[in-house]
Amino acid sequence: MNKMIHGKTLEEWLAMYPMLEEVIDAKEVFWNNPSYTSYQEAIQNIRISEDEVRDAAARLERFAPYLMEAFPETSKNRGVIESPLIEVPSMHADLNNSYKAQLTGKLLLKCDNQLAISGSIKARGGIYEVLKHSETLAIENYLLTLEDDYAMMNSDRFREFYSQYSIAVGSTGNLGLSIGIMGAQIGFQVFVHMSADAKQWKKDLLRDKGVTVIEYDADYSQAVAAGRKQAESNAKMFFIDDENSKDLFLGYAVAAYRLQEQLKDKGYLVDHDHPLFAYLPCGVGGGPGGIAFGLKLIFGDDVHCFFAEPTHSPCMLLGLLTGLHEQVSVQDFNLDNITAADGLAVGRPSGFIGRTLEQMISGVYTVTDEKLFLLLKKLVDTENISLEPSALTGLAGPTMLLRSKMGQEYIAQHNLQEKMHQAIHLPWATGGNMVPFEVMEEYYTNASKIQRKLNFKRDDSTSDSNEKQCSVKAKYYIMVLFNGGAL
Repeated sequence: MNKMIHGKTLEEWLAMYPMLEEVIDAKEVFWNNPSYTSYQEAIQNIRISEDEVRDAAARLERFAPYLMEAFPETSKNRGVIESPLIEVPSMHADLNNSYKAQLTGKLLLKCDNQLAISGSIKARGGIYEVLKHSETLAIENYLLTLEDDYAMMNSDRFREFYSQYSIAVGSTGNLGLSIGIMGAQIGFQVFVHMSADAKQWKKDLLRDKGVTVIEYDADYSQAVAAGRKQAESNAKMFFIDDENSKDLFLGYAVAAYRLQEQLKDKGYLVDHDHPLFAYLPCGVGGGPGGIAFGLKLIFGDDVHCFFAEPTHSPCMLLGLLTGLHEQVSVQDFNLDNITAADGLAVGRPSGFIGRTLEQMISGVYTVTDEKLFLLLKKLVDTENISLEPSALTGLAGPTMLLRSKMGQEYIAQHNLQEKMHQAIHLPWATGGNMVPFEVMEEYYTNASKIQRKLNFKRDDSTSDSNEKQCSVKAKYYIMVLFNGGAL
């Protein structure tokens, strides 16, 4: 008897969406969103305004003096939590050599792996929502006005006030880090419910900061559900809902204004003849959704936003493809949601993001764990840049766009063929700088094993020798990375 999946048999789903066969087989796919439309049409159906994004930007500016006091590492940017935008020409050349991508234009990297405080894209939305909540409580209790110098919040008086309140969140890792580190610094009691995919070093770091970490053998969805349930029974506990939070969304969206200034400062043009392609790693969807919305507000039809997911966790792809959004999970289609890209190991997408941006997302593509590790090694070898595996999904985007049948169809459909040599390709590097030395070495060593397996057939004796050489090389590169590019 055929299993029913949301009222249809698997055969019926496959007849409606033939690509599902490859998705179910955990193969890499590139999907063009048939609901994608012009910016002017799409924005009419969205109830979030540009004024709300600008309000979020203004709030972060108010908190800049506090952040400089509480986190001195933010002083060099005057309390603004922002990451570099860099060109990666050696990686550009390697992608062309390795994948025959014929990638022209510019390849830039948005280095959210270098964001202050928590070292990932989650430092944007997660920290923003904690700051907004703390501001609201302080103003409601007559401890703060909008005209005050927020540096005053870095005091025992404020920490004692906030200690009577708590924050809860469910996370695969990086969101928990940003909320835990920020929340504990302010003075909140913080509870992070972490899924089975979360890395041990992230749990240890949170505990070192005084955060209560609650571990689960289940995936992200159950960790979120547990956090939500905990908050329901405590009037002084604030639950940060990664699946449905508008404030997280707005915090992420602010990044687009910062990027606009960086592009301008570096002389990069984005317009009708100089398109921008953004490749955004996607878990539940909040981070890429907020950034995509901000980019659309600024660049309109001149930016094309693609979400990137692991082949074993394509929750946003399934939600958009079937139109079921948060009602569908990867497990419904017999995918296991197990991936080395722990930050993207999400089985069920955010319905809030999927429905809000249904007409703004250009498409979704998936990447195997094997390719993530190969790209990790290539980026270290060519640019001395170290990212965690989930952050490499973005870097797979340009080759997927240019080499896949549907990617080429997208370029043709939007009359972009003659503009590609003037395009900017922007993978968003979502995390990596907080990864411990030994973990990053393990990633690199694993990538080297995969590379050897693909390229060579060796006997046992040479394999042992090469294993040692690989470890030595890994240590060399990691030492370079952790010493600012020089030994």
